[in-house]
Amino acid sequence: MNLQIEKLYQIANKPERLIIGLMSGTSLDGLDVALCKFHGHGLNTKVELIAFETVSYDATFKQEIKSVFAKEVASLEKVCLLNPWVAKLHAQMILQLLTKWGVDAKHVDLIASHGQTIYHAPARQHQQTKFGNATLQIGDGDHLAVDTGIITLSDFRQKHIAAGGEGAPLAVYGDYLIFSKQDEDRILLNIGGIANFTFLPGNLRADEVFSTDVGPGNTLMDVLTQKYFPGKYFDENATIALAGKCHSELLHELKQNPFFNLSFPKTTGPEVFNLAYLERAQLKTNTLHLSMEDCMATLNQLTADTIVDAMQKTLRNSKNPVIYSSGGGMHNPLLMERIQSQLKDAHFLTTSDLGINPDAKEAVLFATLANESIGGGNVSFGKNREGIPSVSMGKISFPG
Repeated sequence: MNLQIEKLYQIANKPERLIIGLMSGTSLDGLDVALCKFHGHGLNTKVELIAFETVSYDATFKQEIKSVFAKEVASLEKVCLLNPWVAKLHAQMILQLLTKWGVDAKHVDLIASHGQTIYHAPARQHQQTKFGNATLQIGDGDHLAVDTGIITLSDFRQKHIAAGGEGAPLAVYGDYLIFSKQDEDRILLNIGGIANFTFLPGNLRADEVFSTDVGPGNTLMDVLTQKYFPGKYFDENATIALAGKCHSELLHELKQNPFFNLSFPKTTGPEVFNLAYLERAQLKTNTLHLSMEDCMATLNQLTADTIVDAMQKTLRNSKNPVIYSSGGGMHNPLLMERIQSQLKDAHFLTTSDLGINPDAKEAVLFATLANESIGGGNVSFGKNREGIPSVSMGKISFPG
């Protein structure tokens, strides 16, 4: 037997696994690195977050990714070059953190790497009938494995698409395994660049669980900030939005995108919700003169309203649901106030109340996917269920 396969077999049979989860989102703020200890698998999964840190990206990294990110036309040479380059940088970050945390790399069983999304193209978005769903993440798993010496699982979204999904959101799998609770309907709301949530029924039935994108989270607010407020990457503490007023006509036009009327589950990205999207809405409403503060206030309201609308459709038959927030948007006080004011019957907490740092949640979820892929893989989410196939995800890369 190949020694690496034998090692993987031993890891799969261990009662406890140490896994590093990596997440690099569309906001490009940095690499989330979560060192997690797992016990068991399936609904018996127990996870302990040992250490967590976000390693900030420098201006060079952001510039290089933005040169190909969410662009219909990009340099194929640049994409080819960035694929290993991103992985090697991530490997350096991992090794530096392991040294900082006093953890020997040889004691880490697995790395679970999301990679860096550069384009997301579900069929309902591209509408080219001869093509299906597609998505592309760079940051090659082989380079991560070789440079760190740790078996790596990566490229999780491709199996999801191959099995009939759209490649996103994947949170539903990890959320169900580690956050479900008997007799409590829960929503795990994540407000990243794109807002998404997972619904977890209190009856614990996997075939009733679902996860969906709902529209822009921070992405529109972030790009507006970066373009018109030099030196700022996001509207910290909603300072800009609080200085403006929501423009009702512009808000109405922004809500006319067909995506908002699609059935759940659905996915989207900055390929749709970007500055060009905002500018088209402004042209239609004759609001190009609007101050950036008013634009920000309007975008903030758009995010809040579309999240609320989606959750209200989901929670019609739920009594006293609990909503656990995570992601960068949960730190925006105006956004959270607008969401909570429209969902008065819901109880709002964060995933810290479930023992997981909200900023670490997505990295932990990818570590969970790796744990399930290697040690479990027996949970069924229902046969041929649209958008949520019952699959284990992650391509395996060996160090040698």
